[in-house]
Amino acid sequence: MNGADTAWVIVATALVLFMTLPGLALFYGGLVRARNVLSVFMHCYAIACLMSILWLALGYSIAFGGSGNAFWGGLDKVFLSGIDADTLSGSIPEVLFFAFQMTFAIITPALIVGAYVERIGFGFVLLFSALWMLLCYAPVTHWIWGGGFLSDGGIFGETGVRDFAGGLVVHETAGLAALILAIFLGARREGTKPPHNPGMVMIGAAMLWVGWFGFNGGSQLAADGGAAMALTVTHISAATASLTWALWERIKFGRASLVGIVTGTIAGLASITPASGFVGPIEALIIGAVAGVLCQEMVNLIRNTFKIDDTLDVFAVHGVGGIFGTLMIALFGAGTWAAQLGSLAIVGVFTTVVTIILIYVCKAITPLRVDQDTEVQGLDITVHGERAYHFDS
Repeated sequence: MNGADTAWVIVATALVLFMTLPGLALFYGGLVRARNVLSVFMHCYAIACLMSILWLALGYSIAFGGSGNAFWGGLDKVFLSGIDADTLSGSIPEVLFFAFQMTFAIITPALIVGAYVERIGFGFVLLFSALWMLLCYAPVTHWIWGGGFLSDGGIFGETGVRDFAGGLVVHETAGLAALILAIFLGARREGTKPPHNPGMVMIGAAMLWVGWFGFNGGSQLAADGGAAMALTVTHISAATASLTWALWERIKFGRASLVGIVTGTIAGLASITPASGFVGPIEALIIGAVAGVLCQEMVNLIRNTFKIDDTLDVFAVHGVGGIFGTLMIALFGAGTWAAQLGSLAIVGVFTTVVTIILIYVCKAITPLRVDQDTEVQGLDITVHGERAYHFDS
């Protein structure tokens, strides 16, 4: 065991959990109507709790177990069977690797929350998130990070797919699932309204930015120069995308918005994630510069051309950002085009099929969408019996 590596991954684990609680909750919460902010908090918090238990029970073994095959990890590590404080994974305790990966299993289904806020049933959220994490996220994790068929030595040869911190595993899967759920749900009855609290959005985005240092830097699983470079390029991409998003807004609409610039931050962070272990600062500048414009244009395409109410632009920002960053690995020579494109197609098809099946299964058990009265009054008071504010907006 290496003490420095262990200490860094402990910090990184806390940072990634901080991304969901409170970062993502505040970022999403500020974007919705005031009468739904508590429901967003509830979704993020409940998902964090439920995924933690399920990751312990089954998810970690499916993703990183050693008794399975190229497609799933098996059941030898359910409830951390055979693992104690002295068991190592590389240079760190395996229980710490479990905890670090658990925070990824938390934030991935939590990202999907942004697509269905303000109109979805709470029971559906819990059931779908649980099954989706176990049957979609965990297998994909095994394929790429757990020694499965997309990793080194798999179907793409000695050099498998390159996904340092989750362009495929996290962002493509969550983005596609979000888009599909938004299509099944249909648009909100009252249409799109301005964010009720842009200041809350900025605070949440800033927390995500800080937490992302653990997300990407921690994925090195060592306290070394690779972690330092991953952290640095993460920051450069985020800063650049923030500015290009704001500049593009200024060119198109005559002014740059706070919500816009911080959404650009998230676009830059999502786009650099898969490449953060394979590129340097110049490449990060390029990735961020393109991401700020690309993801903004995808928001416009999804909302206005395709008329899909992906409420908080999960697919346009996270999905497209993760896909773009995955391709940039090949463009900059750190991976092969066959592996990067092929893995995007395989993961995309698998995620789409599993998500659609799970939607049909879950809505047969519990309602997908709340009724009209519940939606109009707001989910805070009707579903959870609480109000964040003593007025409606």
